[in-house]
Amino acid sequence: MRRGAWLFLLAALPAWPPSAALAGAPVGERHLTAMVASAPLRDAGHGAGVRVTVWYPAAKDAKETRIDLGPPGKAFFLEGASAADAAFADKNLRPVILLSHGFGGTARMMAWFGLALAEAGYVVIAVDHPGNNGQDTMTVPGSMLFWERADDLAAALKAAKADPVIGPHIDNTNVGLAGFSLGGFTALVGAGTRVDMARLFDFCAANPKDGVCMPQKEFAVTMADAKAALASPELSVAAASAGQDHHIPAIRGVFLLAPAAIQALRPESLSRLAMPVAILLGDADPVAPPATNGLAAANVIPGAQVKRLPGVGHYDFLGTCTEAGRAATPLCTATVPQERTHKTATDMALAFFGKTLGKP
Repeated sequence: MRRGAWLFLLAALPAWPPSAALAGAPVGERHLTAMVASAPLRDAGHGAGVRVTVWYPAAKDAKETRIDLGPPGKAFFLEGASAADAAFADKNLRPVILLSHGFGGTARMMAWFGLALAEAGYVVIAVDHPGNNGQDTMTVPGSMLFWERADDLAAALKAAKADPVIGPHIDNTNVGLAGFSLGGFTALVGAGTRVDMARLFDFCAANPKDGVCMPQKEFAVTMADAKAALASPELSVAAASAGQDHHIPAIRGVFLLAPAAIQALRPESLSRLAMPVAILLGDADPVAPPATNGLAAANVIPGAQVKRLPGVGHYDFLGTCTEAGRAATPLCTATVPQERTHKTATDMALAFFGKTLGKP
């Protein structure tokens, strides 16, 4: 089965059966819908709604349920646990972290990361990007209009602020961005960088074997296909807005996991970022090679913090694979224990956001 089909299968399956809460403070989970103007163009069903998942610190008596991914009774990926619509831990205002998944992923495929941040006291807001997530049908517009993902996060934040349960706990002036893979690109666009698709096409013409220039296994679109699609009557108007300002107000820091598509960003806009940026990379990443992605960004972002993990690959930053997952899915190829990689990621993110947003 192709990799994209596995993503669809795992994202669409129901939650793991209830269990006792994991060690540490319980985390609540709430689902919202945000309306985004560009979503109908990207979504296969032309819907304007974007699914939003919010994780937050919950009351001590909240009852958590496993949300690991896989067939009932046979998890493939360990994500953690949350308590659906649980009461908040307190009435305090809390910093917010907006979280963007990778190409063809879902919010829940990054739950291991979001849950850790919420357990530490942050409100974490994640989305399933229209036309480019593992639960819905993937589309060319959803896969190629990827600067619109920043607008998904902005709309999700707006929806959370308006929600009677989540809104009263959000510190509107204290927001961070985090993203994995194409979600890292999304975070940089949300921070104020500018997109230049011609730059990406030129780079890929000169470097056709670079991981970001190859058709992705989740949804195979060649650079030639992408270029033709963006020039089509259907997408040309939207494509013309790629270089516009898509920044999200109140952003104070950006944390990136194996960021991809950095060659689609104007270097001068990266060099003008006036906020802290931290980047965690796997040295064994052929999908978003560090030299042309994370390190290329770090070379021009003022004061960027970079950490490289030897032997770590791209999909090591998904949920922890079980033995069943390693036997059944092509995503489970880690040679370095994922628990170690995940702990490094969450420790680094908590230290980074503790400085930039403050500890909740």
